[in-house]
Amino acid sequence: MSDSEFGDEESRLSGRVRRYARVGGSVGGLAAQIVGARVFGLGLDRARHSAELKAALGGLKGPLMKTAQILATIPDALPPEYAEELRQLQSNAPAMGWPFVRRRLRGELGADWQARFESFAHEAAAAASLGQVHRAVATDGRALACKLQYPDMASTVAADLGQLKLAFAIYRRYDRAIDPSDIYKELSERLREELDYGREARHMDLFRAMLADESGIHVPEVLPELSTDRLLTMTWLEGRPLLDFVAATGEVELRNRAAMNMFRAWYLPFYGTGVIHGDPHLGNYTVREDGAVNLLDFGCVRVFAPKFVKGVIDLYHALERGEEALAVSAYESWGFTNLSRELLDALDLWARFLYAPLLEDKVQPIMESDSGMYGARVAHQVHVELRRLGGVKPPREFVLMDRAAIGLGSVFMHLKAEINWHRQFHDLIGNFDAEALARRQARALDAVGLRAAE
Repeated sequence: MSDSEFGDEESRLSGRVRRYARVGGSVGGLAAQIVGARVFGLGLDRARHSAELKAALGGLKGPLMKTAQILATIPDALPPEYAEELRQLQSNAPAMGWPFVRRRLRGELGADWQARFESFAHEAAAAASLGQVHRAVATDGRALACKLQYPDMASTVAADLGQLKLAFAIYRRYDRAIDPSDIYKELSERLREELDYGREARHMDLFRAMLADESGIHVPEVLPELSTDRLLTMTWLEGRPLLDFVAATGEVELRNRAAMNMFRAWYLPFYGTGVIHGDPHLGNYTVREDGAVNLLDFGCVRVFAPKFVKGVIDLYHALERGEEALAVSAYESWGFTNLSRELLDALDLWARFLYAPLLEDKVQPIMESDSGMYGARVAHQVHVELRRLGGVKPPREFVLMDRAAIGLGSVFMHLKAEINWHRQFHDLIGNFDAEALARRQARALDAVGLRAAE
């Protein structure tokens, strides 16, 4: 190893030590507060400590920040004070400088990498938690987006997941309403998958195929010859960030069109093929002038077993028709056991909140009540009841389903969309057949080299 290489490695190591000390100190501080609250009767100042944890996380590159953002959208996965602080985190990590980017591109594409592009922007167009994006132009003139992964991310993921496991264990000690063990397993698996840009390229091909007939949804095309496991090159899609689109668009019909396109972009793949894009983060899509949407990031994708999708539809029909036996069957198909009357009522309360816009055949906003406060009150009510009943262990599949439902609900609220969600939903589920879905899923995944869900 050369002196410069040793220095780079030493710098990365010292950076990791500082990172773990900073985050570990925050988590350890919470542990100390919990011990004080339980043993000595001291107050637990979660509001103050959540702000400290946010400050520790805010300067990080990597999955711990991303995990925090995901957890902040899952009802009761974290105490409300933590969720509120972490929800404010933005994926704005400092970009890698050009000399480093140039060396990385040489390592990924070879010494002649510059000859493979007409041009390549020195400054990053966007910097996120796991990598950064540069604009480029192909030799055939096409506009490109080149996503380059930050260095040393595998060890960063491993260390961050260790910290997350500790945080979950601490939370579990003082609140047993939700057992987060399967949530941790799910996040671990998905985050490790996000490091594999070859897998993300296959995800992109899958979504291009599933949404090929949707004129209002656009997916970039991967350039395999300019991609590696740590560099993903795709066509650049022009569009505005959602909030910019909202600020510039007063036309209700155009906003509704964008909302319907978003709805179909997420749920057509789920009900048609058992696949969902698990991260409707504001940076993962843009909106075109005509209300069409561009999907930009496919690292967080989940394949569901057909029986899980069937359970989602069965629970909808159970709520719609008042069929308790069908609701019990749906919950049991997801792994819930010992469903007492009180536990069933608590689960139904949350289910009715999530399904509410789909149950009435009328044009309406995604939420009739006062912004997100109603949802927070329902979540709190369910949480209190689950804690009283001894707690539940949510299926790991719920992590990204809740993430999608709540994230998209936020999008529709920003758009002030008023749509007949009931009819949109029924157009998707049609005459649902789990066996037919299994066949479609196997064909679609096999075509891009992915495995079907078990």
